Amino acid sequence: MSVYILCLLLFCIGLYCVLRKRNIIKIVVGLGIMEYAVNLFFVLLGYRNQGRAPILAKDQLISNMVDPIPQALVLTSIVIGLAVTALIVAIAIRIYEKYGTFDITKIRRLRG
Repeated sequence: MSVYILCLLLFCIGLYCVLRKRNIIKIVVGLGIMEYAVNLFFVLLGYRNQGRAPILAKDQLISNMVDPIPQALVLTSIVIGLAVTALIVAIAIRIYEKYGTFDITKIRRLRG
């Protein structure tokens, strides 16, 4: 149970970075931390103590199998998260080229 609480704590740290920081790069890092927390939570949901791989042979019964669905979801999530992060970093670079800063409060003032 303490591992789930640590996942929640990691997610809250990322959420704090997204909501309270004014630097775009720090916001991107916060989003990455939140993504890792969700991925870790999914992996922990599929974990079983002393579990075996979900590979069945003929005439074999495994009672304590690890659930493979969360692992597949996490692999998909990693790929999608990488694409989203690359897009956000590209947008941040374009913002820096246009405004010369990563600070969102200065960007709001320069919008004018």
